[in-house]
Amino acid sequence: MSGQGQSYEKDARWTAVDEYAFSHLHSSAKMPSTSALDHALSTSEKEGLPDIAVSPSQGKYLQLQARLVRAKNILEVGTLGGYSTIWLANASPDVKVTSVEVDKHHAEVAWSNVENAGVADRVDIRLGPGVKVLPQLADEIKAGKRGKFEFVFIDADKENNWNYVDIALGMCEPGACIIVDNVVRKGQLANDVSDPRVVGARKVVENIGKDDRLDGIVVQTVGDKNYDGFLLAVVK
Repeated sequence: MSGQGQSYEKDARWTAVDEYAFSHLHSSAKMPSTSALDHALSTSEKEGLPDIAVSPSQGKYLQLQARLVRAKNILEVGTLGGYSTIWLANASPDVKVTSVEVDKHHAEVAWSNVENAGVADRVDIRLGPGVKVLPQLADEIKAGKRGKFEFVFIDADKENNWNYVDIALGMCEPGACIIVDNVVRKGQLANDVSDPRVVGARKVVENIGKDDRLDGIVVQTVGDKNYDGFLLAVVK
């Protein structure tokens, strides 16, 4: 829900609402703890990771959405520093999050952050390109080594948005929720432009619209980290 490859568009009103609402709706007594979240962000910054993680409000949205579908098995494509991973790993005490990350350094930072947050037993970080790792996970499901997913969060290279959705579909339970992040791209989604990230966003929107296996909608968002939006789809 952050804007990879984009400059942030800021508005004091968006930031003020995010900060006000989050301060009241996620107290220090709720999980994940604000200290664990702050640690993940500060460590990621110190380790040179790009500032493209979801915002706190967006992270909690993901967590609540995973709870709504009663997800026990969650797939995340694009771990980065593990910030959204920590949110998802706190969706329930018995949830399992499988997160895929192509960058070794990012994966190492993420694992450190996950351990600090106390949810290492709920997280499995797989290193490698998503287009290679996801078929491996599909084989594990076919072999009965793991259960199907009820929730999928895709926040990786935008050019492969549809490829990730297409592969993930075969690993999802009926009724599973799939969220593809950063598809609005400050309104560029509506423009037929050459930017490969916008092309990837348009492809996943158009393909889901034509695919009888899915039903979806794009939700535009503003907040502390940009004007953007995500695609939310339900597996039939």
